[in-house]
Amino acid sequence: MDIALDKASETQASLKITLKPEDYKPEVDKKLKQYGKTVAMKGFRPGHVPASLIQKMYGKSILVDEINNLLGRTVSNYIRENKLQVVGDPIPDRTQAESIDWDNQTEFVFSYTLGMASEFDVHFDQMPSVTEYAISAGEKDVNETIDNLRQQFHKHEHADEAAEGDTIFGELKQLTGATEGEAEPFSAKTALPLKQVAADYLPTFIGKKKDETFTFDIVAAFPDDKSRAHATGLKPEEAAQLSGDFEFTIEDVTRHTPADIDQDLFDKALGAGQVDSEEAFREKVTEIINGNFNREAKSLLRYDIERILLENIPILLPEEFLKDWLVENNEGKVSREQVDEQFEDFAKSVKLQLIKNKIAEQTDIKVEFAEVLAATEQMVREQFGFANSDDDEINKTVERIARNYLADEKNNGQNYTTLYNRIYDDKVLDYAKTQLNVETKDVSFDEFKEIAQNR
Repeated sequence: MDIALDKASETQASLKITLKPEDYKPEVDKKLKQYGKTVAMKGFRPGHVPASLIQKMYGKSILVDEINNLLGRTVSNYIRENKLQVVGDPIPDRTQAESIDWDNQTEFVFSYTLGMASEFDVHFDQMPSVTEYAISAGEKDVNETIDNLRQQFHKHEHADEAAEGDTIFGELKQLTGATEGEAEPFSAKTALPLKQVAADYLPTFIGKKKDETFTFDIVAAFPDDKSRAHATGLKPEEAAQLSGDFEFTIEDVTRHTPADIDQDLFDKALGAGQVDSEEAFREKVTEIINGNFNREAKSLLRYDIERILLENIPILLPEEFLKDWLVENNEGKVSREQVDEQFEDFAKSVKLQLIKNKIAEQTDIKVEFAEVLAATEQMVREQFGFANSDDDEINKTVERIARNYLADEKNNGQNYTTLYNRIYDDKVLDYAKTQLNVETKDVSFDEFKEIAQNR
């Protein structure tokens, strides 16, 4: 076997592979013998079909399969062993391949076009510093969160008179504008949420009392099909047909009022028995907010580290090669115009992955199966509410669920790949953080939001 790499430029090369009989014939002969032992053919006992007949019937297909397999392994091994920064897939010269005479040739030549990234190095000491933001929950943040929890776990009260935000229950009847051909005008027992009524029409509803009947224009009150469907209980396409005056008789008015700050709220918001006083409730809420803030800050730090890596490590890509490859690889699902529009983001992701791979290679970063399994088990515990426990039965159950999730054959191992990549990225970026100059800055959450939005 002869392999030759010809670099046309820093980002494009051709790989030429010449296969000789000694490269493929032993495996082809082996498979022909295996066929001879198992193939069933009328007129011959099993295992006694003449070799010449086996060769005539199956020789070409076995030869083609073996050479295709050999080529795949050869190209992959060559790229890996020579540490080529290949992007996209090698593209074979199909015209050359289609001209092969499989019946008479014994030596075969195949060519591939390779798209490659330019060579680069990672020098952390030449990169700017990165800021890690420390956010602590202030009294305003805690009060707003508690107010939101009180609204989330609101109480229902009955009122005699409709006010903004209330829901009125009663009978809705169509007076005019019935759909042509309908036997009878629309009528139904329903609930009208006043928060969905058009703002300029809301005064028609405000102040109406229990047992009162009033008339309104349904299109003016509920201008869009979705809100009209919600008010009538119809499908949006059916509600779109309604128009004209409707009559509504109020049977009940319900109002949401914030939950009291009491044990009932503590249990609903945090879980039964977690806290037993308002002071402890505020402390727990503060702890949860700070945990959320910490995750937000880590996400921005991760983004900033990736941004600094991209901005300070120049890498050239074979843009035209990659665009052609993307169109071909997606088998007509995307156009060249769509690829052009999205290529900048795609190129960034390719460069970032190349940089991460280089860092991992230089620092011998690896991800073991045990790490993936442990991360999956933690995900299972969080999802199903299994706290870290010394209970063997719970731990065995968690491990079984985690292994089944990772081994799920329905998505071709994607669950394992997703978790593996997440851990791999975390390890690489954690290492990068130790090599960069990281400055810590205390900010309020409002300041942090503005910083994040400006990114």
